[in-house]
Formats: sequence, structure tokens, C-alpha cells
Amino acid sequence: MQQDRNGLPPAEWCATPNAMRLNRLMRMSRRDALMGGLGLSVAGLFSSAQAQTAQTAAQSGEVGRFIAVSERLTDRTTLDSRIGTALYVGIVHANPDRQAKIQALATLLENSKPTSAADFARAAEHEDPSLKEVIHDILAGWYRGVADGKVVVYRSALMFDITKDAVYPKTYATGGPFYWVSKPPEVARPTGKPALTPSPFVIEPT
Repeated sequence: MQQDRNGLPPAEWCATPNAMRLNRLMRMSRRDALMGGLGLSVAGLFSSAQAQTAQTAAQSGEVGRFIAVSERLTDRTTLDSRIGTALYVGIVHANPDRQAKIQALATLLENSKPTSAADFARAAEHEDPSLKEVIHDILAGWYRGVADGKVVVYRSALMFDITKDAVYPKTYATGGPFYWVSKPPEVARPTGKPALTPSPFVIEPT
């Protein structure tokens, strides 16, 4: 093959700068291919283990109870079961004791039949103050889309659903050109009071 310009083939050094960068990115060495295949194998084993945990939890009814508790805590009638399964597996994997606490919340929900998230949260903390922490995990999972220190879901996180009429998720520009210059709609100031007692304020690393 004819080469010039520091040993590069004409198809590359005659191309535009963007095309040259793309050509370099598209080339894959034998070592890259072997390492990539190894990474996929490890990822496949991890995914299989997580999938097995999720299947076991679903068969035992744990995920269904988690979804029921989540719907009451978020005051929603329907939540995505796929997201719920992933959040449940992540929460329990991060803190195995959460499994029993989620079951305790499900039992309390069934027995007390609270009519709102606030009533449920107050009853749970009154029943067992340690249940407050698992309530935080559940709400953080659904609203932030994060469990076990990993992002489970991004755009479908409930924090974006609350403001979808005014603010779009980062990296997504679903509005028209210069949509951000328009004044967002007015939002009523919240009037409710916290259902749970205050917790220590933790600043997470970014």
C-alpha cells in the first residue's frame, strides 16, 4: 500500500481532520479485541448473577411488595416494574438488611392501609425509627434513578417527571431552537411539612 506523510496511507492523510480522527478510532488492534472480549465476558457473568437475583426476587413476590411500598411512598398508582426490579436488586445488594426492612414496610402498608405517602412514612418511623433509612433509599432510587452507587435509570427518574413541563433532563434538548429563553411556567410554592424527622445532611462527592 502506498504511504506518505509519516507512514500514513493516502486515504488518511488526504482526508479531513475529522475523518482522520474517525479512521484512527475505527482501527482496532488485536490486543484491543482480546481485551474487549474479556471485558464482555466478565460483564456477562455479572449481568447473569444480577439477573438471577432479580428472577428469584420476582418469583418470591419480593419485587411486588417493593413496588407496592414504592407506589405508596411516591403517591403514584403505577410504577415501572422493570425499573423497580433493578432498584430493588441494587438496594438489597448494597445493604442486605434492607430486604427485611422492605418486608416490614410491606407488612405495615398492608395492615395500616395509609391514604398518603406522608401518613405511611410517619407510621413507619413511629413503628421502627430504622425504617426511615430504607425509605430514603427507596425514594432516592426512584427520584434519582440510583441504587448501590450505580445509575439504574436516567431520563425516567421521577425527579425529571416532576418538572417535565419546564425543565428537560441534562443532555436532552427536546424543545425547539432556543427553547431555554422562554420563561418557564410558574410553580406553586410547596405548603406541606416533612413526614420524617430530620436526617444528617450529607454532601456527596461529584
